[in-house]
Amino acid sequence: MASDPKLLAFEEVNNHNKTKDCWLIISGKVYDVTPFMDDHPGGDEVLLSATGKDATNDFEDVGHSDSAREMMEKYYIGEVDQSTVPLKRKYTPPQQAPYNPDKTPDFVIKILQILVPLLILGLAFAVRQYTKEK
Repeated sequence: MASDPKLLAFEEVNNHNKTKDCWLIISGKVYDVTPFMDDHPGGDEVLLSATGKDATNDFEDVGHSDSAREMMEKYYIGEVDQSTVPLKRKYTPPQQAPYNPDKTPDFVIKILQILVPLLILGLAFAVRQYTKEK
């Protein structure tokens, strides 16, 4: 870690609450976990839900391994200025891309379940009409 840690205001850290820009406060230290979002075993939703607050309890409750704690060091960017941390905080939900069911693999399967039988039926009808004696 740096010998002279950068002091960051709580509001500045709180503004980094998106998938492409995510900072967490754990034990008074600020970590930029943006590069780790895709690799986090619990998924990026877990990290996003810990933004905008002191995530120490969330981190400790899971029981992270020593290697996870060592890994945190490369994401360390500074310390949070404790005088800027509000006693009561207003919850601001993390911004996530809206869910679009039309872009899921299930949607493609549902479409194929409709189109394949129709295609078979149409092909059978065409073969019947073509082979029918005149």
